[in-house]
Amino acid sequence: MTRKLALLGSAACLVLSAGVACADDLPVRKAGLWEMKMVRSGGSAMPEMTMQHCTDETVDKEMNNNVSPMAKQICSKQDIKKTATGYVSDSECTVAGMATTSHAEITGDFNSAYTVKTSSHVQGGPAGATGHDSSMTLEAKWLGACKPEQKPGDIVMPGGFKMNVRDVEKLKNLLPK
Repeated sequence: MTRKLALLGSAACLVLSAGVACADDLPVRKAGLWEMKMVRSGGSAMPEMTMQHCTDETVDKEMNNNVSPMAKQICSKQDIKKTATGYVSDSECTVAGMATTSHAEITGDFNSAYTVKTSSHVQGGPAGATGHDSSMTLEAKWLGACKPEQKPGDIVMPGGFKMNVRDVEKLKNLLPK
């Protein structure tokens, strides 16, 4: 049960990260199967995690619509700007007493491969934890068509655990308020 909750928490992070990568100002990803590798370092280092995400234009737009209202509720700042090499995103969000300031640089294209490099500072949280910095790199590459048993929105996590991003409402209920 603990492992499934950890995977769901990771999936929530992935959905939020992908939601940033699908904002109105950014292009929609090419339909098909994407491999997404998350590498974290810093204050909350976790092992590398690789997932596969089957998507299409409708799912990417739904992810933005589902995540954006949640982000608007918890983020006092959420800016995305186009740059010469891609996009830059800056946000300030507070969830469950934890204030997070993040900066992300998005490079590549949304047809074959893109990278999201995020650095963040977290303050507060359980027992008034002192601040810590962390970074995450999300490397996404297009693998081709989704597998026959997959439908748009499916994410296959390490160990074969599968969920659909359309179930984000269920994930919201698991996050601390």
